[in-house]
Amino acid sequence: ESVESLYQLLTKAGGNLWYCRQASGSKSLEQGCPVHRQNACLLLTVGIPGSELGARHCEALECDNITRADVGLYVSGITDTEEERIKESAAYIARRNLFATGEGISATRVATSSSTEEQHEKKSRKVAIRESAERLALRKTLEETEEFHRKLNEDKLLHAPEFVIKPRSHTVWEKQNVKLHCTVTGWPEPRLTWYKNHVPINVHTHPGKYIIESRYGMHSLEINKCDFEDTAQYRASAMNVKGELSAYASLVVKRYKGEFDESYFHAGIVTMPLSFGVSPHGYASKFEIHFVDQFEVSFGREGETMSLGCTVIIHPDIKRFHPEIQWYKNGVLITPSKWVQMHWSGERATLTLAHANKEDEGLYTLRVVMGDYYEQYSAYVFVRDADAEMPGAPASPLDVECLDANKDYVIISWKQPAVDGGSPVLGYFIDKCEVGTTHWSQCNETPVKFARFPVTGLIEGRSYIFRVRAVNKAGISIPSRVSEPVAALDPADRARLRSHPSAPWTGQIIVTEEEPAEGVVPGPPSDLHVIEATKNYVVLSWKPPGERGHEGVMYFVEKCIAGTENWQRVNTEIPVKSPRFAVFDLAEGKSYRFRVRCCNSAGIGEPSEATEATVVGDKLDIPKAPGRIIPTRNTDTSVVVTWTESKDAKELVGYYVEASIAGSGHWEPSNNNPVKGTRFICHGLHTGENYIFRVRAVNAAGLSEYSQESEAIEVKAAIGGGLLHGVCPELSGKAGGLTDYTTSWEGMHESSQPIFDTDALLKCNAKFNRHVLPSSSDKLGSTGVSEVRETVKNVPTRSPQKGAAKQASKTQPGDPLALEKMKEKKDIAAPSPPYDITVLESVRDSMVLGWKQPKIIGGAEITGYYVNYREVIDGVPGKWNEANIKPVSERAYRIHNLKENMVYQFQVAAANLAGVGTPSPPTRSFKCEEWTIAVPGPPHDLLCTEVRKDSLVLLWKPPVYIGRNPVTGYYVDVKETEATDEHWRSVNEKPIANKFLKVSGLKEGVSYLFRVRATNQAGVGKPSDTTDPVIAETRPGTKEVEVDVDDNGVISLNFECDQMSLDSKFVWSKNYEPIEDEFRLAFDTKGGKSKAAFKDLGEDDLGIYSCAVTETDGVSSSYTIDEEEMKHLLALSHEHKFPTVPLKSELAAELLEKGQVRFWLQAEKLSGNAKVNFVFNDKEVANGEKYKMKVDHNTGLVEMIMDKLEANDEGTYTFQLQDGKATNQSSLVLIGDVFKKLQNEADFQRQEWFRKQGPHFVEYLGWEVTADCNVLLKCKVANIKKETHIIWYKDGREIMVDEEHDFKDGVCTLLISEFSKKDAGNYEVILKDDRGKDKSKLKLVDAGQDLMNEVCRKIALSATELKIQSTAEGIRLFSFVNYYLEDLRVSWLHNDAKIKYTDRVKTGVTGEQIWLQINEPTPQDKGKYLMELFDGKTTHTRKLDLSGQGNFTHVFSDRARILGGLPDVVTIQEGKALNLTCNVWGDPVPEVTWLKNEKPLIADAHCILKYESGKSASFTMTGVNTIDSGRYGILVKNKYGTETSDFTVSVFIPEGEEVSQPEPSKGDKKKVK
Repeated sequence: ESVESLYQLLTKAGGNLWYCRQASGSKSLEQGCPVHRQNACLLLTVGIPGSELGARHCEALECDNITRADVGLYVSGITDTEEERIKESAAYIARRNLFATGEGISATRVATSSSTEEQHEKKSRKVAIRESAERLALRKTLEETEEFHRKLNEDKLLHAPEFVIKPRSHTVWEKQNVKLHCTVTGWPEPRLTWYKNHVPINVHTHPGKYIIESRYGMHSLEINKCDFEDTAQYRASAMNVKGELSAYASLVVKRYKGEFDESYFHAGIVTMPLSFGVSPHGYASKFEIHFVDQFEVSFGREGETMSLGCTVIIHPDIKRFHPEIQWYKNGVLITPSKWVQMHWSGERATLTLAHANKEDEGLYTLRVVMGDYYEQYSAYVFVRDADAEMPGAPASPLDVECLDANKDYVIISWKQPAVDGGSPVLGYFIDKCEVGTTHWSQCNETPVKFARFPVTGLIEGRSYIFRVRAVNKAGISIPSRVSEPVAALDPADRARLRSHPSAPWTGQIIVTEEEPAEGVVPGPPSDLHVIEATKNYVVLSWKPPGERGHEGVMYFVEKCIAGTENWQRVNTEIPVKSPRFAVFDLAEGKSYRFRVRCCNSAGIGEPSEATEATVVGDKLDIPKAPGRIIPTRNTDTSVVVTWTESKDAKELVGYYVEASIAGSGHWEPSNNNPVKGTRFICHGLHTGENYIFRVRAVNAAGLSEYSQESEAIEVKAAIGGGLLHGVCPELSGKAGGLTDYTTSWEGMHESSQPIFDTDALLKCNAKFNRHVLPSSSDKLGSTGVSEVRETVKNVPTRSPQKGAAKQASKTQPGDPLALEKMKEKKDIAAPSPPYDITVLESVRDSMVLGWKQPKIIGGAEITGYYVNYREVIDGVPGKWNEANIKPVSERAYRIHNLKENMVYQFQVAAANLAGVGTPSPPTRSFKCEEWTIAVPGPPHDLLCTEVRKDSLVLLWKPPVYIGRNPVTGYYVDVKETEATDEHWRSVNEKPIANKFLKVSGLKEGVSYLFRVRATNQAGVGKPSDTTDPVIAETRPGTKEVEVDVDDNGVISLNFECDQMSLDSKFVWSKNYEPIEDEFRLAFDTKGGKSKAAFKDLGEDDLGIYSCAVTETDGVSSSYTIDEEEMKHLLALSHEHKFPTVPLKSELAAELLEKGQVRFWLQAEKLSGNAKVNFVFNDKEVANGEKYKMKVDHNTGLVEMIMDKLEANDEGTYTFQLQDGKATNQSSLVLIGDVFKKLQNEADFQRQEWFRKQGPHFVEYLGWEVTADCNVLLKCKVANIKKETHIIWYKDGREIMVDEEHDFKDGVCTLLISEFSKKDAGNYEVILKDDRGKDKSKLKLVDAGQDLMNEVCRKIALSATELKIQSTAEGIRLFSFVNYYLEDLRVSWLHNDAKIKYTDRVKTGVTGEQIWLQINEPTPQDKGKYLMELFDGKTTHTRKLDLSGQGNFTHVFSDRARILGGLPDVVTIQEGKALNLTCNVWGDPVPEVTWLKNEKPLIADAHCILKYESGKSASFTMTGVNTIDSGRYGILVKNKYGTETSDFTVSVFIPEGEEVSQPEPSKGDKKKVK
């Protein structure tokens, strides 16, 4: 009856009861109730709907000696609905309770030794397993095919975003951290944005509060230290070109009031559902807030009145507990003003814009707050420009603000309008108005283009408002909305008034000053600097002086042009009161310096330090145009537009987006208030029309150029996009809810998402397990903590089976090879027992076990492990208890609910497709107690891989028990297998952080053991269990991972294995961790080869890549990609992806003999199919009359010849080569001076060629100075004949030569003897005959400096040695040259000092003789004489030594001399006789000559001259007369010298006598004394 009751219960729950009956010596498997069947029931197995491969919910009836080893696995169906799961759980519990009593159920095993019967049993099991596997494979194929077709959309390739894993709601305590996760698929890869209550989350506005991570489709939002403000609805919005999809999760942050039990807090006993809020009365109330009749996306116009309203329904309705209504614009709370009024009627919330302006455009949000819980609704409001007063005038500026207000100074800023009226905006006028008046005055005379302007001259204490008008050539715009009032006050006074208001605000502040005391001249200001500089003005800022007395100070500003000290006062009439000043009327482009003086009633102080030189000009550049405008479908009337931000943009205000119907040419602004993000939803579009979009950036300097127009897109709802129906009712179908103000769309942070493994427990330490914080479950409002035995704290685990399954799943549905493998699966058996079971951690009520994988896995992958435990009391073991119902995939497991200080034994059994294997023998007894040691526990799960003859790689998992401090590293120990424990040695001297190590230096053929020790700050912990013995050997056929770059540039790692079985799989890992990032690698396995191809190799891909093959004897290999290898692979990839034709030489130009221009390049090699395109200025040219082209495929030479370069041939020449897939090109730019130079050279070469067709000069006319100091003009000629004539010309006149040239050796010469300046001129020689003529010219104007220098050099070299010669006057030093030129500079030195020339010492040139004359030499004239000849470049010398007693002494002693006797002056009376006598000396006897007035005197009767014995000379004059008056002298002379002596004769007439004077003779001078 019990079995029948079980059958009925299972039938109601949707389950089946299978049994095995024995009949006629054979066994058969049947379904139904065994009560009505014949023969004994051998085995009962319960199949529960929803079961998966791996015996998750199957258990045998333990009747008699039937164990779990006899369990077979049968699957009756797969269900996944919640209702079926509930039924499944109920049936499972009922079954366990029923079987636990053991009532009415008995089963016996019919023993038989018949081999035939065992064969039938094995055959039945094999058939059942194969049929089950085939059903699963077929179901998987159908599901994957259906999923594949479901994702296909109308574009056949792209599909909208889809949430594979949606974010889960959470309930947490205050100050806890929480992390929301989701996984998104779609193509192109969707971009995901997180929203809080429909407001984009900006991580920069709350540093450290939010952490957003995105990596390869896995996204997370982490909220640190949650508080009540974080209670909200969070939305993950995924968008790509195919649409947008959102997923929602709620977060409730709870706070405990009053005293509480901390253990309850950590145990998570109390939780709060999502929709509960804390009311002001202190109790939790659940509110449901709904929005009805919501305002939608609205469009208005400037000046109109707009109203936004929404009906709010709140349930339950609590009396005296009214909601708080809040309105936000772009996330900023709105306060009532004269522009905005808000009203709440108790049911409907209304916001009214009394006078709409473009400043009011934005995203408006209505938030209804009930205590700590709120709901909100958002929609966008657009405000268009009002009609201009003048057609074509621009729109009005917006957002006029007052910045940096001071006593008499304020800076006005504004934003440029989106509409310029059809012509560029020329500038802006700024108007001011004193509060309380209606008089507006213009602040600037000429329009300013910069969107900031300093307004000076304000009256201190008064308040002002400002407005701005734009102007273009059509007219002036309507004024902007006025700014907020600003008071002309010192900032310190303004702050003081705000903190201590003395009276209600009246719009005007009266400032009074105390009577100043004794005046103190203020000191200089400090920190003077330029805070803003444009081409219209420069703004200065400074700090007031420290020394200024008790009265206020004012300032004078001075300027000067940089580089000068000409200081000029700028404000000459009225000093300024503010420590700010704007200087106008500066010359654009010039540099200025500025300084400031302080003044008060006591006087003007010293100037401040001058500023650095400032160039007048705009420092802020207009931003560059945005790029990559991408429109995406959104709704039937809106399109999402995204773009990339402007590069290097400074002080960016935002972006304007414009839309146009494709082909219309008419553009309309989509927004009139700049948006700061790079994403905007353009509303108000016509359904079905094709639109194009463009964007421009704006900052204070102006608007950028328009971006490139986007591709046209049809306006219609995105397929699969938008919000899911029912997910957020208040936003469903509302386009306004999709408009956001994200500050960054392209710049989302990307990082990895933690990986959850529900079966791993390696990181759950004791402290964490005892104090698990509360979290919300999957269902809204549920409480409790997730079962620790099923989860792990964010630990990535190394699981080859999981990695293999993941990578194997990439095969296409219905893979014939996979199906064939399933059909050909060999017989399998249950695995052998695990071994080396050890305790990894122990706490008060739980222990973590670790073990090693069975040595025999039974021919199939191990699907999990079952753990049993039993108590041991006083050495007596008790009954075995099951620690886990579901199998665990990891080789570590935490057993809960143990008793503290109780002793336990454990055993572990492994399971695969064949069933559960034999359990391991019971372990030794372990005591369940708290571990308190400071050092970490042992690592576990050691694995040796990549075994080679001298190395291997050791992998391990970290210790579960970490001690008192985190693990800081690991030590790896090794020893030979046969060695004793004393031979353990550490492989690494310092601890390593990785959980793997390559051990090198092993001996081939030697067996080794390995173990690992963990360390922390407290020390080194207990070593792990040793590995199995490993022999260092490279097995035959071992292959390594190889890197390959294919022709398409794809970089891949390849591994080949020839030892695979049908169940073998390739498992790739990075840094020996499973590769979870499937978006960076693509895996492809065919037969015994596997390839991991990189999609975009980058720095994130650096690491060690290993590949292991399952179901083999440890086949594995690895490959390391470091930074250097990555650069090499990327270069190789680029070379393969974009192959180039290698060039020996780039494109070059050269001139040919006839003046032709040859463009050429040479490739290393060209195939016969290579093609070349010849391009000039982006236009292809063809072979023809102008261009002669040739390609030599053998040598790779490509050339193009042009006969002549003309003016229109200036530009860029390009040769484009294509040889199969490889391409290359080379260009040569010939423009400007380069082209002109080449053109002139080509013309010259052409003329040279024509010239050389007749007689011509090979070497043009030149000159040469011969050894005789003559100049020889010569030239070299060629191509002459007998009839060829040569004619010489000088200055156009033919030079007659004595003989004809014979052109011997082809040289023609013309000799110019004794060349001088008179020979300077233009020389020309002409060759001519009947074939033509040629001429050569040589300019020797001004004698040609180089030529004269060379002639002088030759003359100087021809100078003879100095010689001495005695003359009548003295001595002469002389030297002869070939001939003398005035250009040859001559100087004389005596004893190394230059000689000063006088009447006694003279120099000169006579013919070819250069001489130095020393008259009447004295002993001081002895010494060394040097003659210097300077040719213009070099000094040549000749020397003579007259220091000794030689010729110079002889000449001095024997020369003619006058020994005395003559007076200087003789005065005598007329008629008297005059007689003078003197003695002379000389050898030979000198000649004597008397002189009168420097003329020889002839003796006569009146004048008697006597010379006696060569020693005495006399002069007698009888009866002197006045005509005898004059200057007389005597001259004596021999061969050694000459000497003279002068005297004067004066004849006078006595008084009283008159004598007529005879007329003097010619030449006499009359002298009267």
